[in-house]
Amino acid sequence: MRKKAEHKTVRQSGQWGAETSTQPLSIMHTKPSGRRIILGYIAMVCTVISYIVYMVTMILTMFVNNPDITLRFVIEDVLYLVIVTTLIFSAMVYLVTRQGAMRRFLTHERVPRAILDEYFSHQYDKGITVLIPSYVEQPKVVEKTIWSAALQEFPDLAIVLLIDDPPHPKNDENRRILEACRALMPSVIDELSKPAERFRQHRDEAAATFKDQVRARRSTIARCADDYRAAVRWLDAKADYWIIEDHTDEFFCDQVLRGLARDLRQTEEALNDAVNQRGFISPERIIQLYNRLVWIFTVKGWSFERKQYASLSQEGNKAMNLNSFIGLMGHRVKREETADGVILRDVRPGEVPDFVMRDSEYVLTLDADSMLLRDYCLRLVYQLEQPGNEHVAVIQTPYSSYRGAPTRIERIAAATTDIQHVLHQGMTYYDATFWVGANAVIRKRALDDICVVSTEGSRTVRTYIQDRTVIEDTESSVDLGYYGWHLVNYPERLSYSSTPPDFGSLVVQRRRWANGGLLIIGKFFRIVRARRRQGNPVRLGEWCLRVNYMASIAWSSFGLMFLLAYPFDQRLLSPWVVAASLPYFTAYANDLKANGYKRTDIFRIYGFNIVLLTVNLAGTLKSIQQGMTNTKIPFVRTPKVSNRTASPPLYVVMPWLIVVFSCFVLYADYLSANWGNAIFAGFNAVVTLWALVSYIGIWHSIQDMVVGLVRWFFVPIKQPKTGKPDDSSWKDALYFGDRKMIYESRPV
Repeated sequence: MRKKAEHKTVRQSGQWGAETSTQPLSIMHTKPSGRRIILGYIAMVCTVISYIVYMVTMILTMFVNNPDITLRFVIEDVLYLVIVTTLIFSAMVYLVTRQGAMRRFLTHERVPRAILDEYFSHQYDKGITVLIPSYVEQPKVVEKTIWSAALQEFPDLAIVLLIDDPPHPKNDENRRILEACRALMPSVIDELSKPAERFRQHRDEAAATFKDQVRARRSTIARCADDYRAAVRWLDAKADYWIIEDHTDEFFCDQVLRGLARDLRQTEEALNDAVNQRGFISPERIIQLYNRLVWIFTVKGWSFERKQYASLSQEGNKAMNLNSFIGLMGHRVKREETADGVILRDVRPGEVPDFVMRDSEYVLTLDADSMLLRDYCLRLVYQLEQPGNEHVAVIQTPYSSYRGAPTRIERIAAATTDIQHVLHQGMTYYDATFWVGANAVIRKRALDDICVVSTEGSRTVRTYIQDRTVIEDTESSVDLGYYGWHLVNYPERLSYSSTPPDFGSLVVQRRRWANGGLLIIGKFFRIVRARRRQGNPVRLGEWCLRVNYMASIAWSSFGLMFLLAYPFDQRLLSPWVVAASLPYFTAYANDLKANGYKRTDIFRIYGFNIVLLTVNLAGTLKSIQQGMTNTKIPFVRTPKVSNRTASPPLYVVMPWLIVVFSCFVLYADYLSANWGNAIFAGFNAVVTLWALVSYIGIWHSIQDMVVGLVRWFFVPIKQPKTGKPDDSSWKDALYFGDRKMIYESRPV
């Protein structure tokens, strides 16, 4: 526990227009009214009718009753109609998905606390292993994640911090980060050990007292209340001494630590009332309440560094970091020195293992910048254990955003995240759930079904989560569907994750999100055909939602680019197009309001998407390149630094070019009286300029462009490697043979 003298708040003030309240939305979604559900159906009907009327009128007007038709005219019109069709299809998918989400929110009921306590106290013997992949993360960020997992209420919980930092850092900063991350797990376990031992001892004493009694004595109930009070004080003290530096620290203290304390305080008050009113509490219930305290404060944990072992994959991405440990689960292994380095191998008969790798029924993957609320594991595993869910492979709560974002761009990015949370809940209604990566509880045997064994040189590599694309969780969702597994989003807000605070880090994240969808959609179509042959066809709703999820970034980006850049005939812009899109924008604005934002934020999000247009196009083109060359795209992690991340100049220059070009189009269309296109161009110019100033900043955009230009002109010279011409040792010669002969040609 930190000393009280260290307690202080050092949080800096945010930008003007950023979010001020750090209070998150409630865990339970508000049940939608019947009026809201009916309006949702009306919006869907209006969209379909408007689109049909538009297509019929356009085909009749532009093609059938047009004697001056030309080939160029046909190509332009067909392209425009295709763009409109794909955009309205995405809008329709949004309306359908949110309708599914509302249906789920309407019927969902929270499982009472007593039922959970009884279920897991009754000889429950299945474990869960929390895997936290980390790569050069700030130790305090990782520490909050570990604490949120360590305080989970689960009978058999183990946490493994998968440190992927280079084991021999080249600078002092990375060395400091590595050493601090290595010390995190022992520190957390040591801090929890004293309260855990107290509650375990008192539980055993209470169980011994109840052997010859029918009901719990008042003294035992009072002692249980005292223990709950002690747990509350411990959590409150932990929150009091935590240094507040940003809004995620406030969330950690108020929702993770004090949120659990408030929950335990309610139980303490109920126990005191039972004592004062001489109420009856069964001995079994008292033991269950003690079990809860023991589970909260009891955890096993350690760190694991795959890069210390030559026998494990060295691919630099999160998927292979997870795969390396999952492939070892349940094995008894021994360390062995070889010429290639230290390897881990299965023990031979009669050998004593160096490590007995933990195996468990469930695996929880948790990003190092995410946090879980107190009963995440308990509720999600309980749902998996219910009859009828035997074929559910992954259950998750799509992460929500931390409130109180200090920058305008983080606030708007958080708004899109919270809207996506609702949409993912609706996708479960149509059995079209995608694993979103930041957190998920996974059945280990489902991962075994999709495991692919390959070799990398002398290594045998087990791949559970595919790393062919940088959105590995999406591809794994498709793989699980092929084997008959299902994925579910639990309809509560129980997990939170960080949103990039500046444009540079957001570029890295969104470029990664835009990459890979087109590659995965090909696999999905193959699986659709395979499932049809198996007699388990993909339903239309699932097909539409999955295709839109994987391909909408591509067609929306290209479609918006054409609409911005190409001077289409103004006759194509019909009022029926506006009528078809209006229900989508109205529903989106209402959803923003329901999630604690402003309806007018829809215009800010539109500008936000235009600013990110080049980023999405770059990710899409990278997918096409990857498909043509059959190569992997390097995994780039989202930077998590306190200062600003510089943006590649291309992504800063292009929004400015969009503003200039839109102004030019506005002027040209004004002169030619092309009023529809003029209004559209003027709107884009204003919104994009506002987004540039608000989300990037004029001075920061100039800085990024100048830095990019300087780097383009001045290419650093690579220093030649020093050392002996042939640095192979006698160990290498015995193990590999003559490697030099393999790579050098010899004169005959």
